Amino acid sequence: MGLSKRRMLAPIAIIGAAGFALAGCSGGPGSTGNNDGDSGDTGDSVVTVYGTIADTEAELLEQSWADWEEENGIDIQYEASKEFEAQIAVRAQGGNAPDLAIFPQPGLMADMAARGYLVEAPDAVKANVEEGWSEDWGAYATVDDTLYGAPLMASVKGWIWYSPSYFTEKGYEVPTDWQGLLDLTAQIQADEAKAPWCIGFGSDAATGWPGTDWIEDLVLRQAGPDVYDQWVANEVPFTDPQISSAFEEFGKIALNPDYVNAGFGDVKSIVTTPFGDPATALVNGDCALHHQASFYDGFITDAGGEVAEDGDIWAFIMPPFEGGGSSDGAVVTGGGEIVAAFDDSEATQKVQEFLSSSDWANARVALGGVISANKGLDPEQASSNILKEAISILQADTTTFRFDASDLMPSAVGAGTFWKGMVDWVNGSSTDTVLGQIEAGWPSE
Repeated sequence: MGLSKRRMLAPIAIIGAAGFALAGCSGGPGSTGNNDGDSGDTGDSVVTVYGTIADTEAELLEQSWADWEEENGIDIQYEASKEFEAQIAVRAQGGNAPDLAIFPQPGLMADMAARGYLVEAPDAVKANVEEGWSEDWGAYATVDDTLYGAPLMASVKGWIWYSPSYFTEKGYEVPTDWQGLLDLTAQIQADEAKAPWCIGFGSDAATGWPGTDWIEDLVLRQAGPDVYDQWVANEVPFTDPQISSAFEEFGKIALNPDYVNAGFGDVKSIVTTPFGDPATALVNGDCALHHQASFYDGFITDAGGEVAEDGDIWAFIMPPFEGGGSSDGAVVTGGGEIVAAFDDSEATQKVQEFLSSSDWANARVALGGVISANKGLDPEQASSNILKEAISILQADTTTFRFDASDLMPSAVGAGTFWKGMVDWVNGSSTDTVLGQIEAGWPSE
């Protein structure tokens, strides 16, 4: 799952506990029919937007476009849902689609486009995408050579969060390869006689997605970007040894009762631990290591920790295998959202154009907690050093970047059998059985 779906399905205001109340909004998707394009008339045009971004993040989202709404006479009515993946299809089929949807997974957006529910992006959005986004990012919003939307926010995945002062006290160094990370894990366990890692898969209807992030990071680092791309396209199936090897490597941590689940219980507690809760365990010193994307900065801050190289918590990117990877730059996975439209009214097009612009990206990032891969984004707008570093990674020409694989796969797999498979695997199902079940989720066509 991508940045917002994963980030926003648990509140950050209450120490990262899972489960969101829906964001306060005055209208739901398809709740109005007056998108008549009278953008010069104050309050006469309503554009409904549906997504997963909730609670504090939803308030910031609405704040990011508030001035623009007033200037353009368009009322953007936003609704969030924890059941977005299932409900967006239901609403579209029932004729109750929103004007715009913020898709956390390009694969789900592609499904909706292939079924004829989405409209082609207008020329102004196409121009913004060409100017502000890399070809790869533009491709994530393209289906059968047709651009349907534009990227919104982004995240860099694969960060390992830790306490710098604890590392200094113990003489630990940031590892430079995967084996070094395993060795560090073993050393911490031996020194402390307790599990070093805290892991949470819990995310309501999306439970299991944090595990898919681990697998994606490992496939990219161990097998390389070409195999990663073939895996996304199912040219390399889940049952391939190159994919099962990633599970094996993750299992060296996640399935080892000596290594997990610090502060929460045994291996099986991974599934029941809300993904935001390890932020508190990190800040309290209950766990030493945690794997999560750049957005976790906000969870740690809400848990009372200062995120800085000399602060309470900092992070390093999951290292490559055997000291390898790209010698020219970072090798990372990441996520984001795509904003696509269900109608082509003038007001809808204007909102979609604004959300695809560098003006919106700078306005939203300046409010804190998030980043964007828009080329026109000033990294100094970011609210923390870890987010500035993440923006630099996204904007660097030397970075090898791959979008979250589960978000690119058909939703039946990426938001279905893959999530469920991670849960079953942690709960004791064999790797071969789980990989076969995940692969069986691929559509026949």
